[in-house]
Amino acid sequence: MRAALALARAAAAAGEVPVGAVVVAAGALVGEGRNRMRAAGDPGAHAEIEALRTAAMARGGRLDGATLYVTLEPCPMCAFAAVLARVERIVFGARDPKAGGCGSVLNVPAAPFNHHVAVTGAVLADESAVLLKGFFENRRGGGAPA
Repeated sequence: MRAALALARAAAAAGEVPVGAVVVAAGALVGEGRNRMRAAGDPGAHAEIEALRTAAMARGGRLDGATLYVTLEPCPMCAFAAVLARVERIVFGARDPKAGGCGSVLNVPAAPFNHHVAVTGAVLADESAVLLKGFFENRRGGGAPA
C-alpha cells in the first residue's frame, strides 16, 4: 500500500486526483498505475486500470492469485475490471461514499459473476484520505499543497 501511496502523491504533483495502485503477485510488484485522466484526456485512465494493464502485460494475461492495492475504493468500472482480470483480492485505503464499487455505493466483487474477488478496506485509510482531502482543498483554493 505504501507504493500505491507514493504513486498517489505523484498523481497529485501532476495535477491529477491522487489515487495510486499497484498489483502484487507471488510477492513481487508486477503492475502499477496512477490517475492520468487529465493528462491522457481519457475518462478511463484510472490508477487501477493502469496497474491492471501493466500487470497483465507483465504476466501475459490474467492475474490469478494477484492482489490489487489502491489508495481509494475502486469505482464500479475498476472493480469490474479486477473481476475480469481474475484478481484474487482488492485492498484499498479510503472509502469512496459517492462512487465506491466495493461496498460503499455498489459491491461489484460480491455480484454473482463467475469469479469472486475478496475485498479488504480501510488499509492506511487515513493517509489516503489526507491526500485526497488536501488535493481538493487546494483545488478550491483553501488549503496547503497535498
